[in-house]
Amino acid sequence: QVQVVESGGGLVHPGGSLRLSCAASGIIFSDYAIGWYRQAPRKQRELVATITEDGYPDYALDSVKGRFTISRDNDKNTAWLQMNDLKPEDTAVYYCSAVHKLALNGYWGQGTQVTVSA
Repeated sequence: QVQVVESGGGLVHPGGSLRLSCAASGIIFSDYAIGWYRQAPRKQRELVATITEDGYPDYALDSVKGRFTISRDNDKNTAWLQMNDLKPEDTAVYYCSAVHKLALNGYWGQGTQVTVSA
């Protein structure tokens, strides 16, 4: 059974930091690219960052470049999104997706809430 589980969300003040984790089981983790998405209230889900199966990162949003860092450890079947200098507009539910390198299949986690507020 495949599971993708996010954790690490919470309430943080503007300027604060959070580290989100994405732990996967039931798949060969090193065969999957990982994407972090977010969905704010009344907005569409948007791609934040991706990392290839062998660790090459890409940031889809200009607003997070220089503040967010995506990483992974294939030995731990885990990926992370380090978020620094958080802003209220970063408030959203953050989702992790695992997509097979050949696009054979993909899986989503249940999401973790990030709230940035004074």
